[in-house]
Amino acid sequence: MNSIRRVPSRVKTKMTETNLGAERDHFDKKQLSSISKAINSNEAPVKEKHARRIILGTYREKGAFTFWSYALGIPLSSNAIVSWKFCHVLHKVLRDGHHNQSLMLVACSYCFQGNLHDRYGQLVALYCKLLCTKMEFHMKHSEIRSNLEVTDEVLERVAGTDVNNVFQLNVKVFDYLDAELRLAETVIRQLNTSIAISTTTSGQCRLSPLIQVIQDCSHLYHFTVKLLFKLHACLPADTLQGHRDRFHDQFHSLKTFFNKARDMQYFKRLIQIPKLPESPPNFLHAASLAKHARPVVVIPSEDEPEQQEDDDDDDDPEPLINVSDCLCMLMVSECLLVYRDIQIENLQQDLEKLRADLERVKGEAQRYITQLKSQINSLETELEEQRVQKQRALVENEQLRMELEATRRRNAEHEIVQATFGEAETRAQATEQRYTKLKEKHTELVSSHAELLRKSADTVKILSATQQTQEEVERTKQQLAFEVDRIKLDADMKLEEQKFEMKKLKRDFEEKQAEVEHVKGTLQRTEKVGEQLTSSMLALQAEKERLMRSASEKEAELSSLSQAAQLQQSSLQQERDQSTRELGELQGKLQEKSRREVQLQQKLLEEQFSLLQGTVSEAEYIIQDAVAKLDDPLHIRCTSSPDYLVSRAEATLGSIDKVKKGHSDYLTNMGDTGGLLRALTNFSHLAADTIINGSATAHLAPTDHADRLTENCRGCATQSLQFLKDLKSKASLQRADPASIRIVVEKILKLGEELRPKGMDVRQDELGDLVDKEMAATSAAIEKAVSRIDEMMNQARMDTSGVKLEVNERILYSCTDLMKAIHLLVLTSTDLQKEIVEGGRGAATIKEFYARNSRWTEGLISASKAVGWGATQMVESADKVVLHTGKYEELIVCSHEIAASTAQLVASSKVKADRNSTKLTALQQASRHVNEMAANVVASTKTGQEHLEDKDTMDFSGMSLIKLKMEEMESQVKVLELENQLGNERLRLGELRKKHYNIAGVPAADLPEGNGLDPSLPSVMRKPDLAQKPNLPPKNMVREQSLGLCSCLG
Repeated sequence: MNSIRRVPSRVKTKMTETNLGAERDHFDKKQLSSISKAINSNEAPVKEKHARRIILGTYREKGAFTFWSYALGIPLSSNAIVSWKFCHVLHKVLRDGHHNQSLMLVACSYCFQGNLHDRYGQLVALYCKLLCTKMEFHMKHSEIRSNLEVTDEVLERVAGTDVNNVFQLNVKVFDYLDAELRLAETVIRQLNTSIAISTTTSGQCRLSPLIQVIQDCSHLYHFTVKLLFKLHACLPADTLQGHRDRFHDQFHSLKTFFNKARDMQYFKRLIQIPKLPESPPNFLHAASLAKHARPVVVIPSEDEPEQQEDDDDDDDPEPLINVSDCLCMLMVSECLLVYRDIQIENLQQDLEKLRADLERVKGEAQRYITQLKSQINSLETELEEQRVQKQRALVENEQLRMELEATRRRNAEHEIVQATFGEAETRAQATEQRYTKLKEKHTELVSSHAELLRKSADTVKILSATQQTQEEVERTKQQLAFEVDRIKLDADMKLEEQKFEMKKLKRDFEEKQAEVEHVKGTLQRTEKVGEQLTSSMLALQAEKERLMRSASEKEAELSSLSQAAQLQQSSLQQERDQSTRELGELQGKLQEKSRREVQLQQKLLEEQFSLLQGTVSEAEYIIQDAVAKLDDPLHIRCTSSPDYLVSRAEATLGSIDKVKKGHSDYLTNMGDTGGLLRALTNFSHLAADTIINGSATAHLAPTDHADRLTENCRGCATQSLQFLKDLKSKASLQRADPASIRIVVEKILKLGEELRPKGMDVRQDELGDLVDKEMAATSAAIEKAVSRIDEMMNQARMDTSGVKLEVNERILYSCTDLMKAIHLLVLTSTDLQKEIVEGGRGAATIKEFYARNSRWTEGLISASKAVGWGATQMVESADKVVLHTGKYEELIVCSHEIAASTAQLVASSKVKADRNSTKLTALQQASRHVNEMAANVVASTKTGQEHLEDKDTMDFSGMSLIKLKMEEMESQVKVLELENQLGNERLRLGELRKKHYNIAGVPAADLPEGNGLDPSLPSVMRKPDLAQKPNLPPKNMVREQSLGLCSCLG
């Protein structure tokens, strides 16, 4: 590395220029080698590795300069194969090469100058016209790449909004596609007319360019569809009639080309050819554009092994510079080029995979859209059900509103009683308020004295605590009286104390007077002592007067308190008496209200029970009417199916459960009979329906089952009437039980299950799969029959000749046409069946739809089985006829059986189909076509039978009169024997058909008259009228007469 870094820049520049020159020489040599190996005179296909190197060379030099410089020197006019291979390589370069190419029309026109009469001359001329058309198209519309792989947005941008531009672009695309199809048709036509096939090198040499033609045609077909839909959206349909006709011709040519190429072994490993739809798009219907799917061509990723040929060794370039570093750089650059080529190939393969994934995603999106539409339909169905439930809820809401109004009326009456009671409570509160005021007054009265206030407060507390009862009032009164007595006693005690003090003062005064008198003599001496004594006496007298005034005041207060206590006691007594009277009045009103409520409740229970009796009577009448119909002669003509009887019996069992629940609810709450009444109404109708349908089903049942079914129907009526009788009486209402009715109905259900046809043994969830299997088996049987007829045709051509071969071919051709018509009928019936299922299943699945319509499904299964069996039998009969081991009549009978089976299939499909359905019309047309083909089989069989049978000429010229008479009698005897055998066979045929119908689940009463023979059968199967029979004696008598005549003659 250090030595390389120390190399001068001038040396490096010289080395780089030398390396680039060597690399350019090596590239030119490789390109020349690839072009010379790809375009040569050998009648073999162009190898993919040589074409790939040429294409990678255009990407390396960003153009096709090297290719054109070498290609212009090729002698194209000298050899037609060289011209053909040159056009092939040029087509590949134009499609997959670099977009910066010099599109030279001179090279293509140069190919026209010779070899037009050679075996490749016509192909080369058509190929050159195609390449010129291709280059002119892409030069004018450069936005569309040469490989035609553009999106719909680019196509819309190229077309623009001008109708004239769209019109011209559509014409150019038509010309482009015509050139492609002309080349493909010419190549395939030459292969068909020559000995070359797709596995030989000469055949592959012609077929290899068609790979690019297939790729171009798939894109051009998509462009044409898009542009035509756009034109039809802007222009009237009459103006574009020519475009539609030209497109239809191109569509059928392209479809034929794709089908033929798909069958060739050469294309199977090189390309996956798309399948076009069965019919071209309908441009008059804009919605058909959504059904159009872009055809995708897939090139499998198959790496062609790189094998070095002998001449490659001579083409290796000599080293130009004998320097090891330069060789290393050349090797590195070569490795980089190879790696880039591999990356380009991988990216192209990834691109193709992504395109295939994109188409698959589009298909899945379309399926998701279909599923979402079906979900929308199911949601709309659920919405409709919700609307119905909403209407039911509104009706129930109206009933609940009426019940609520009745409840409100009862609550209003109860509120009136509550208001009366509230008024009483208000009066009691007023009494309490007045009592409180009295207490306040009493408190004010005793507030002047602290001791009296305390005692009065205690009295108020005691009175307020015992205000609601009379005992508390009495106790309060006693306490007040006791307090008053105590107050009086205290006042008396104080008065006594004051009196005692007055007495004491009097005694003291007397003592003082005594003392004064005692000391008067001693104090007389002085005036001062006397004056003091006088003043003391005056003070004592004033104190005495004051004490007397206070005593009188205390007595007045005591008297006032006594009066207030008496007034308070009298007011309390009055309030207590008034409260007692009001309380008595309220209690009387409450008792009267309670009695009224009891009376109303009793009346409500009686009305509810009367409603129950009325409903029970009506239910009895319904069931009695159903029982009366069992013996009605007019009812004998009525019939019913076991399936309908089973459904009615199951519904009756459900109604019995509801009756039992309603009965238990009524016993729990006898004021509500709504649930029981609804259950009884539903039960009576369902039970009567079960009885009537059971009797109608018995009319078609075997004797044993019919007797048991009729007996159980009568038993159901008897048990139902007994249960209803128990409900009508209050005494037996508690013990009424519908369990016995359930037992009888379960017996009817079991008999209905036994009477169901044997075809119902298949599980209903398996019917959908069984239908698909039978239809597929029928199609497979028909295809197998067609292939076997072809084998018989080939064998007949080898073994027979002349008239026999002509008869056999006519019969086998008519059988083949009949098989094809039947196959078309089966396919049309399958499409109609899918339409019926999609239109009728709604939110349910396909299996649920088949299970819900089990009888219709079984009819389809039976019809498909009959068609497949008839096809197999016809092939066997035709084989026997061709081998002369069978009878022509067998083939005729098989034709009639197939016509009858297909008619059954059409009738089964037509039952649930829409009258205006286009698929139903197609099915009817297919049925008529089958009948015509069956008639052709019968006609060809009869004609062949007439040609092959040896008819002896009847020459009676040599017979005598007696001999003619004997022959006539013998002939009459044979006629009678054959008529007897025909009558016996007719009887046997009728019994066989009866047995067949019984096994298939058809009642014997539904069979046609006349031993089960169908009057629509051919006249050969009918017995002649008795008037046409000859009146002949028995066979033994004729023989005796003939013997006697012979003896007489002898």
